[in-house]
Amino acid sequence: MFHAYPAAAWAEESAHGFSASLSADEFKALFRGHPGGVAVITADAGDGPVALTATSVVSVSAEPPLLIFSVSALSSASDVLSRAESVVVHLLDSQDLNLAKLAATGGIDRFAQTHRWSRLSTGEPVYADVRAWVRCAVINRMDAGTSTVIAAHALESHIARDVDPGAPGDALVYHNRGWHRLSAQSRIEG
Repeated sequence: MFHAYPAAAWAEESAHGFSASLSADEFKALFRGHPGGVAVITADAGDGPVALTATSVVSVSAEPPLLIFSVSALSSASDVLSRAESVVVHLLDSQDLNLAKLAATGGIDRFAQTHRWSRLSTGEPVYADVRAWVRCAVINRMDAGTSTVIAAHALESHIARDVDPGAPGDALVYHNRGWHRLSAQSRIEG
């Protein structure tokens, strides 16, 4: 269960010497060098489907199967994701680059190409032909700065292109403001 960190606690820490903070630019520069796996998250809270590209998807627990991700308050999908009871998290590989770019582009209808997506029997929007997807029930939300962290319980999944244990696969990674592919050549034996 998530617990919000109250503003009073931040003020108390500041009184104990934690008043210094990285600037937004310093923080962004720090994480530009930290690659993230790419996912597209879809949902529909009754007003029509939304999608966004995220690099913040993290598995938290295998038993029960839980994951978390964050959504910026500036995202056009944030309102729907703040109300949706379920989501579909699409875990992408390099063959899904066009979908990652589509869901990352603002000001467009990400569902205009009706042949690219459908609805699961439970109603959630799901894109076709992605490496893998997982349908999740939202179990908690926590405000975190200008974002919301969403915890979700995995209920159903589909893997179209599996990766053998230990194999490099063809993962899609976002690093230093660019898209990258993991491959056998990128693997470092240690």
